[in-house]
Amino acid sequence: MSGLKAAVVQAGSIVFDTPRALDKARAFVQRAAAAGATLVVFPEAFIGGYPKGLDFGARVGSRSPEGREDFRRYWDAAIAVPGPGTLALGELAAGSRLHLVIGVIERGGGTLYCTSLCFGPDGTLLGKHRKLMPTASERLVWGFGDGSTLPAIRCDGGTIGMAICWENYMPLFRTAMYAKGVTLWCAPTVDDRETWLPTMRHIAMEGRCFVLSACQYLRRADCPAEYHAVQGDDPGTVLIKGGSVIVSPLGHVLAGPLRDGEGVLVADLDPGEIARGKYDFDVVGHYARPDVFSLVVDERPRPAVRFADGTEEPGPA
Repeated sequence: MSGLKAAVVQAGSIVFDTPRALDKARAFVQRAAAAGATLVVFPEAFIGGYPKGLDFGARVGSRSPEGREDFRRYWDAAIAVPGPGTLALGELAAGSRLHLVIGVIERGGGTLYCTSLCFGPDGTLLGKHRKLMPTASERLVWGFGDGSTLPAIRCDGGTIGMAICWENYMPLFRTAMYAKGVTLWCAPTVDDRETWLPTMRHIAMEGRCFVLSACQYLRRADCPAEYHAVQGDDPGTVLIKGGSVIVSPLGHVLAGPLRDGEGVLVADLDPGEIARGKYDFDVVGHYARPDVFSLVVDERPRPAVRFADGTEEPGPA
């Protein structure tokens, strides 16, 4: 198995403006490709935006008209999967002949999902993963994924898996993905705390995999005038401060963490490091105890409605 050069993009979305966010993604894909990357990972919710600081007018027992209008703008910025947005993203991957992993807000009927998509070098949508458990107030605006979108995607340099933000703290989720043979652990996030780096290093060592974590760097200036976050309206206010990083299977930081601005981190990944790491630790192999512990993963889709003709739910609104 040959090695590859991987890149993580640290940048903020253009909130509520998907055409401009796609343009920004194009510029960063080209920048990563120029550095030789054949796998590029973007942050969580890069297309559609992560609404840091908004409350969508929600109080216990009531929602405000202003909050409903914020959600309407957010819904408009989301993309259907598949749809015109995925065609545009596929063209970005194909234009630079690389694998592209990118966080989007997906519109499925009247529900929004925090989703990560993976495209191949020919532009094909190879897989999608819907975030299983939105965190805290995210549950007001995002639906829950199910076990049917847990792909493990083969590429020349290994097997790509996607874990969005705090899914990386879910030990059973991690175990399931390790069992799928993930060696390129892509972690789109908006978690900008100092505690994120030790989590990424832990996962790299636990799974004996390369970890590629892309975080947003978002300023108030990147958001529209009517975006009234709790952090205030000063254009220079940093809403998400980054921390993107690339880590080796033995927990060594290969690039980053990147702070205080947008940028691209690039690292050469040697797939031989996987076998060197698993020599003394394979969490779902020789270091497991299936006689004591077991995990059952239900990968069936869980639609709200199934129709007699075999369809499961209406198409995207």
